[in-house]
Amino acid sequence: MKSTPLTEKHIALGAKMAEFAGYNMPISYSGIKEEHFAVRQGVGVFDVSHMGEFIVRGKEALNLVQKVTSNDASKLAHGDVQYSCLPNGKGGIVDDLLVYRLGDDMCSEGEQAFMLVVNASNIEKDWNWISAHNTFDTRLINISEHTGLLAVQGPKAIAALQQLTDVDLSAIRYYNFTKGSVAGINNVLISATGYTGAGGFELYCPEEFTVRLWDAIFESGAHLDIKPAGLGARDTLRLEMGFCLYGNDIDDTTSPLEAGLGWITKLQKGDFIDGDYLRKQKAEGLQRKLVGFTLQERRVPRHDYLIEDLEGNEIGKVTSGTSSPTLDMPVGLGYVKMPFTKEGTKINIVIGGKRFEATVTNPPFINKD
Repeated sequence: MKSTPLTEKHIALGAKMAEFAGYNMPISYSGIKEEHFAVRQGVGVFDVSHMGEFIVRGKEALNLVQKVTSNDASKLAHGDVQYSCLPNGKGGIVDDLLVYRLGDDMCSEGEQAFMLVVNASNIEKDWNWISAHNTFDTRLINISEHTGLLAVQGPKAIAALQQLTDVDLSAIRYYNFTKGSVAGINNVLISATGYTGAGGFELYCPEEFTVRLWDAIFESGAHLDIKPAGLGARDTLRLEMGFCLYGNDIDDTTSPLEAGLGWITKLQKGDFIDGDYLRKQKAEGLQRKLVGFTLQERRVPRHDYLIEDLEGNEIGKVTSGTSSPTLDMPVGLGYVKMPFTKEGTKINIVIGGKRFEATVTNPPFINKD
């Protein structure tokens, strides 16, 4: 089992540890609910150094990124970030990812450079997939093992970080990034992104500085009651927003259109993997779609639980579910047949052989106003 640079730190803090994507990762420290609310209302820090990072660099770097991703990377200016996915050539998804348009400091004359940030469980799979399609004048560089990544999330993230850097954090727009010195560490990539819906930043640094950066952030944010947060709270936070988790809500059998990711699937951008398939799928109409739902009963829906209509006919399956700490009620995601995708539709979730009525609810489940 692999470790991140912070594994010993997590153990010393008393974190509940478990294997995730081949890494020994913290699931919780003080408790999932407490960590959840620290991020929603204050500031929390996640160790996400297990994520994968690839540099795509060369004269035809854009061509490769356009070929393998669903979104339109030609729209990216230096400092922009884009959510996208890797279609698998069979109508499914290899992975979802972030695409960073890097600056000229990463390039020789006439070159372009991007950073692709992929899920930890798919690093080797994604690397092999992208490499197999690299017929362009472009190099792929896997920097995953040499990169530390911390997610500082919550409405007080700026307050916790600003005294550590001369970069004006409030000037970094959502899904944009810059580079600067943080806690005396040069060339930290500061990205206004995250997986919580609570705002904040993701900080990329050389692996050897990860512990130093972690310690500096906690010292700087001590007056804000900053807390470490584990993968348990990361899951409840992302589910309240309706964000997809690869392996649960999207995988090699789900198309981005079915997953509600049409907004990152630019069908008119030109030639890309599965472009023809997805254009045909959209023209012919979907047979199923990913929806959110809420339950009044306090029974938590789990992955692969059956979804039925009110007459008892199977119409789909749950992909993710949790008890929302913010709403104090169960919420979930699942694929259902198209006639049952309208918001407000009543469906049944089968839990332990019993049927519990749920209501189709468009995510995000919180911040509706």
